Amino acid sequence: MGIDSGGGAGVFWRWWTAGTTSAVGSAVGAVALPLTALTVLDASAFELGMIAAAGYVAWIVIGLPAGVVVQRLPMRRVQVAADLARAAAVISIPLAWWLDRLTVAQLVIVALVISFANVIFDVANSTFLPSIVSKEQLQSRNSLTSGTHATTQLGGPSVGGLLIQVLGAVPTLLVDAASYLVSALLLRTLPERRAEAPDRWPPVRAMIREGWRFVVHHPVMGPCMWAATAVNTVCGAQNALYALYLVRELHAEPGVVGLLLAADGVGALIGAALTNRVTARIGTARALIVAGFVTVAGALIVPLGTGWQGFVAFVAGDVVFAAGVVVLSVVGRTYRQIASPPDLLPRVMATVRFVSWGAIPIGGLIAGAIAGMLSGRAALMIFVVAAVCVPLILLASPIRHLRDLTDYQQSDESTGSPSHRRQLAPEAQAGMSNP
Repeated sequence: MGIDSGGGAGVFWRWWTAGTTSAVGSAVGAVALPLTALTVLDASAFELGMIAAAGYVAWIVIGLPAGVVVQRLPMRRVQVAADLARAAAVISIPLAWWLDRLTVAQLVIVALVISFANVIFDVANSTFLPSIVSKEQLQSRNSLTSGTHATTQLGGPSVGGLLIQVLGAVPTLLVDAASYLVSALLLRTLPERRAEAPDRWPPVRAMIREGWRFVVHHPVMGPCMWAATAVNTVCGAQNALYALYLVRELHAEPGVVGLLLAADGVGALIGAALTNRVTARIGTARALIVAGFVTVAGALIVPLGTGWQGFVAFVAGDVVFAAGVVVLSVVGRTYRQIASPPDLLPRVMATVRFVSWGAIPIGGLIAGAIAGMLSGRAALMIFVVAAVCVPLILLASPIRHLRDLTDYQQSDESTGSPSHRRQLAPEAQAGMSNP
């Protein structure tokens, strides 16, 4: 797999700029959309949970076929189309508001449209990177993109909160729409991926099944996927409840909400900055397990305290939780990009995201229902149980015996078959009795 022209570094930076621009707008929109529901439409806890869930439900619906779509269609044009669809969906909210026809149902529909576009876009994006970056650079580039995302998460909510304070929640959404348009323009300048297509593609179900079996039966990728699923269940609950918790239980003003939500960006930036150092010192496998325990600590701290102490606990817990999640994400994603056969990579990425990101709307819906019956604080505390599953899953797998994930080697070089068998590299086998 490759691209049609040279200049890999220039292609990477254009790809990075497009993603960064879009991420800034999305960070602003992540504050503006729930505050639109809360302040303009007086949405209930369950309605907020529905909106949050709609933003990720497409992973359940088309997550698996997305890998086949990305493998068969022109990747760059697919991404541009996804950007334009997202921009159109977001723009519909200010239009409906100006016409006095905005409803919670429309916010749910918009979130659904964005969700479906995100699925195709994200699978294509994560598949495109290994085609322009060497294996040796993958982790550093993944750390860079995670760090960039963290920076946008740090500044975006703060800017969003200030814009909402000045303009209102609905007009602020135009910033998000504009970012998608800029991203589309930049992506149009990228060369199209060049991949050899067979004379006849296998049936879609067969291609999906091949990717699914490769991941699920893989002794390293499988546990990483289930751990990511557990942590994303917690993320779904947080996405649904944070605005509600801050506004209705800690009584924060919109501008303060934006500042507090920026804590996620601080934690993600710390996690991205530390990932390479931590993995170099203790290894990628051990770093995953440590990061799992870090996420538990963060999730536990977030809902503690009231008043200003509640604000402090929220920021501290969110920083710790986000740092752990970024380490889990960067290490796991890099390993998948390195260890997956090129022809399987789109389907591997789609399978992992179908399962792990599909947990986000489920977590959001359950959290919204619990918060409606109890409180946002109680729901956040209950979801600490899901966070505990993250390190437990990793410790119950062969990962606990490894220093680095790549210590797990293939014993059969053929790919794409569900009958693959994996074994520990000799140096890892020797260390199993003394991990």
